[in-house]
Order: sequence, then structure tokens, then C-alpha cells
Amino acid sequence: MSQRSIPSDIEIARRAPLRPIAEVAAKLGIPENAVELYGKQKAKISLDEIRDVPQKKDAKLILVTAISPTPAGEGKTTVSVGLCDALNVLKKNACLALREPSLGPCFGVKGGAAGGGYAQIAPMEEINLHFTGDFHAITAAHNLIAAMVDNSLHQGNPLGLDSRRVTWGRALDVNERALRQIVVGLGGTVNSVPRESYFLITAASEIMAILCLSEDLRDLRERLGKIVVGYTTSGQPVTAADLKARGAATVLMKEAIKPNLVQTLEGNPAFVHGGPFANIAHGCNSVVATKTALKFADYVVTEAGFGADLGAEKFFDVKCRKAGLTPNLAVVVATIRALKFHGGVAKADLGTPNADAVSKGFANLKRHVENVRKFGVPVVVAINKFDGDTDEELAVLRERCAEIGVDVACATHWANGGQGAVELAETVLRTIDANPNPAFKPLYADDLPLEQKLETLAREIYGARGIVLSKQARRQLDELVALGCDNLPVCVAKTQYSFSADPKLLGAPTDFDLEVRELRWSAGAGFVVALTGEIVTAPGLPRVPAAEAIDLDENGDTVGLF
Repeated sequence: MSQRSIPSDIEIARRAPLRPIAEVAAKLGIPENAVELYGKQKAKISLDEIRDVPQKKDAKLILVTAISPTPAGEGKTTVSVGLCDALNVLKKNACLALREPSLGPCFGVKGGAAGGGYAQIAPMEEINLHFTGDFHAITAAHNLIAAMVDNSLHQGNPLGLDSRRVTWGRALDVNERALRQIVVGLGGTVNSVPRESYFLITAASEIMAILCLSEDLRDLRERLGKIVVGYTTSGQPVTAADLKARGAATVLMKEAIKPNLVQTLEGNPAFVHGGPFANIAHGCNSVVATKTALKFADYVVTEAGFGADLGAEKFFDVKCRKAGLTPNLAVVVATIRALKFHGGVAKADLGTPNADAVSKGFANLKRHVENVRKFGVPVVVAINKFDGDTDEELAVLRERCAEIGVDVACATHWANGGQGAVELAETVLRTIDANPNPAFKPLYADDLPLEQKLETLAREIYGARGIVLSKQARRQLDELVALGCDNLPVCVAKTQYSFSADPKLLGAPTDFDLEVRELRWSAGAGFVVALTGEIVTAPGLPRVPAAEAIDLDENGDTVGLF
């Protein structure tokens, strides 16, 4: 089917004959008493009710990642959905474990994150908007802690917080550049202590990372208590537990910790839970959702945000390390158009056949494949195929993939659903069978010093000469080492568009230094965040935000959401 003849994503989703979510849960074998319904097509799964269900011994965990993103789009989520549907077409017991969309990109430039065409999760509108309220709970918990920080300062500052060293800002799940840097406490002594602060988007909140890395409600509570909100004048950390904010924050999060269950348009189960961005956070869905999926499915398809240099690296070095997960295979997604963009073709000319540019842009895909292999994980390349892709361009890509010994499969799931990704599913199954015991290992050891961890990532994953620390980052590194943080993994906040910190350096750049301007300690999540280049944790809206096209029609139905 031609992509051009397909209705809009929202029309396709609205027409889909969705199954009652209780039936979807039953198909997966989830006990009825564990399914907490949120309407007809959404549910949360009670962790208490499935606590004693063991993980399937031979369950396979498949990561879907991608090349460096381009304006042409790669379609990582659609590939994830298409692959899951195709595995079910082949009579495999497969399900999804994906991230929740954020309102920021939904109303900004990127749109929603429920897939597209005939490779979607549903109900698309609800998933992309308020869903089951998890993001709102995170935002509320984050801002409750912020309010208690300023209240403590106002009420005599019993913890001795240095108002100049409060590190806990506020959160909002909207792209709003005007709130990146703010001043609070203005208006006199009744309004607390005037000081500088900031907002970040909810996806970048440490509470989001905590939710996604917690094993259960008890673990969540402990992690929330470890959040460092600032420092005393003598440099000692002050935590949320010190503020006595841990309990209330946990109460706000007690429903959010439960994984959400929805379905694909073909009625296959999909856990959608947690949503950290990979360019400013660790980019993976929740551990509890992934482990729940592994209890009930034989094949679990998950994804990590943006390119493999960000999402996949953090999936391996942060999530798998912390949760004890062993991935069986990684799928690296690319499109012919995106490869041409990395090969130097302007956006306006991407529709023109250019096999030479595909060959040149292959350098980006090659490095991502080689990077994934450094973790001991088998790799398959998925080509998200479009109508305009020529046989010559596809042949060049297959030849280049053969040179580095990686299998490649084309997929047309966007237009054809699960049937369009059967070749990919067969390639994935064949590769998993050929590698029954993958030798997975994180890139660096826990006891490697923080600075060397950053150096390792810069050289081994990004292709840089090394790192350059700003004066602020150097001071912060010394403080973190003194506080005993050397054994923590590193979560690099970096542009998604390039291996470097410069979004204009496409392809596979080398001979550059990775500039680290700031380090932040996420004590509850259990990692250190390194901010590089001009990356910001509160994105802004574009000149023409997607929100301008979103509205209700005369029937009260949402239009313009994609």
C-alpha cells in the first residue's frame, strides 16, 4: 500500500477495532486481579499481584535503537511496533515495552510518540496526552519537593541550606524557554528568600529517572529520599529525606509506579511506562514495565531514545547495569533519506535518488553498529522503507552492510502493519537463534573514576579525542569525587543530531573534543549527569509549534495530533 494513500495517524487509530484491554491482558497471561482498568482500552498492572510470577527463563529482550536523528525522520517507534506485530504474525508470544510521550514535543516540533500509520499503539490520543496521569504525578512530586525547599528556607532554614547552592528546580511538562532561568521569592519577606532557580521539562526530572529505575514502591521511596536538593554552606548535601519530603512524594507516586498496559492496532500487548528523553536524561522506559513484560512474553521489544550513541548506550550502561538485564539483540533503524542527509544532501533534495550519498552517509550507521557491538550485543539493521527509495540505493546499503557483516532487512510496517515487517522479524529471530548466549557487558566498570568514564564514552562511543571540562565542571567533578560518587555511571546530556556536541557535525565526525560544561548528581537515580555543548533541560517551542494545528472539530474529535 502506498504511504500517500493512507489516512492520518489519528484517523487510522480512531478507526481501529481495539480489543478490551482486559482481553489483551488475558492473552498475555496476566492474572485478572492484577489488571486495574482505566477505561476500556487502558490499564495499570498491580506489582503486588504479580510479585511472585517469575521471569520467563528463555524470554528474549530486543532493543530497537537508531542512527543519529535527522529532519528526514527514522521511525524508531514505528519499527518497534511493526516488529512486535510481525513477531505475533509469526505466532510468537511478543509484546512491547515503550516510553510514554511527553506533552513538550507533542505540542512542539516532534509530535507524539505512539508510532504512526498502521504501526501504532492505541488509544493514540490518550497515550499522547494525559494517559494515566504518570507525568502529572511526577511533576507534582517534583514541585512539592521544590516547595518544601523554599518553605524550609523561609521557616528559619533549620537544615542550614545555602540559598545560593539550592540545586533542585521546578518541573513542567511543556516546552517553555522563558522558564529556563528564573528568580523566586520576590515580593517581600512573606514570599520566602529571593534566589535564582530554574525549570526543566518533566522528562528531565530526576523523579522521572527514579521512576524508571525503581524495582518497586519500596525502592522508589528510598530513591526519592536520596534526592539531593542542595548543599549547606560547608558543602554537605541536603536530601529530600532531610526535608521530610520523601513520604509525601511517594504518596503522589504510588499509582505512577504501576506499569501501563495498552495495545497495538493489531491487538498485541504494549507496556508504556516512563518517558525520560535520551538527549537530556537516560532515555529508557521503566524497569518495572520491562521486567513485567519479561514475566509474560517470550519476546519483548523495547526502545531507547534517539540514536544509539545516546539511548542505546544509556540502556546498556545505566538501565541494564542497574536492573541486571541482559539484552539478546539490538536493531539499529535507518532510512535511505536519513543516510542521504548524513551524506551531505540538503533536506529539500532528499527525495532525489542519490546512491553515492547513501554510501557516504553509511559512515553514521556503521559507527552506531560498531558501538553496539562493543557491548557484546548482536545487531540487525532495519531499513524503514519509503516509496521513493530506489533499488540502486537499497542495493548500495545492503552492500555496505555486508562489508561490516551485519544483516539488514527492509520493513514497510507504516503502510502494511505487522505483515510489512515480517522480513525484519525473521531476520531478528534468525540472529537471536544464532547467538543464544550474548556476551553482554557495560562499556566501563563501576570502579572506573568518573573522569575516565567520560573519557571512555567520548572516545569509544562519540569518536572524540577526549573531553574538555569547564572550570565549573572541574570543580563539580572534584566535589563529586569527594562525596564518593566515583562508582556511579554517567548519563551524558548531548545533542541527538551528532556524535559530537555540535549538531551541525553530521556523519561520523572525528578529531574533536567533547566539551563538558556542567555535572549534576542524581543521587536518587544513581548516576551523574554531564551536560555538554549547548544542550538545555527545558526545550523551547519552534517558530510554528505543533500546538497551532491541534484543535477539536465540529464533532468534538481531536484533529492535528500526530
